[in-house]
Amino acid sequence: MNQLPTYFLSHGGGPWPYLDGEMRQAHAVLEASLADIPRQLGVTPKAVVMVSGHWDEEIFTVMANPHPPMIYDYGGFPEHTYRISYPAPGSPELATRIQDLLKAEGFSAGQDVARGFDHGAFVPLTVMYPNANVPVVQLSLRSDFDPEAHIRLGRAIASLRSEGILILGSGLSYHNLRRFNDSGASASREFDQWLNETLRESDLQKRAERLIRWTEAPSARLAHPTADHFVPLMVAFGAAERESARTIYHEDRFFGGLTVSSFRFGD
Repeated sequence: MNQLPTYFLSHGGGPWPYLDGEMRQAHAVLEASLADIPRQLGVTPKAVVMVSGHWDEEIFTVMANPHPPMIYDYGGFPEHTYRISYPAPGSPELATRIQDLLKAEGFSAGQDVARGFDHGAFVPLTVMYPNANVPVVQLSLRSDFDPEAHIRLGRAIASLRSEGILILGSGLSYHNLRRFNDSGASASREFDQWLNETLRESDLQKRAERLIRWTEAPSARLAHPTADHFVPLMVAFGAAERESARTIYHEDRFFGGLTVSSFRFGD
């Protein structure tokens, strides 16, 4: 099997695929981009490794629950969204393999046998694989959000791509909840322009250097006061860092004027 590409997904707001009306309509372009990913792949992955902006630990930690429960890590949504089920199986075997790969690269790495799916994982997956028929293992961020360490994390698990395993980073290319409306339009646009230029136009060496120094980018800390929703991109990039990047989702009217993007690394 050829290597699968990797993806960084802007996953949107809350449990939007389970809503109707304006909230669902606001995510129409994003929904179409997520639904198209299985077509792009052309094959069903043997498993998904999901790195979500909603899970970080002191050391890199792998979900090892064979039947992951649900984590409803959002508030203020209709009652039915707290009864959502995304019953994809886990894979303790893959979790152990990931842990071994990380340790081989000098990382401290643990397992969590109780962890369930947070909405950074089940929201995009329910659009991509609504039948929940692909095993999913979540892999945490490290709480220091060190960009170089997360690029190295991607490198450490890159070999899984040739085994038919899909590596996904899930966050948002803009994530400032205090300015999650048109007041963030300028910052999101400036940062998104830098990000697209970095990933699609910079030479290979400069891409990694620019990402490691991402806080120097225009409006970086206005776009990301904390790095939790941006660092998943580092993992997807690190697992395919010598391959081309393509923007698979982009809009500039998200939540009233925000500019957001998602990316694919590799063909």
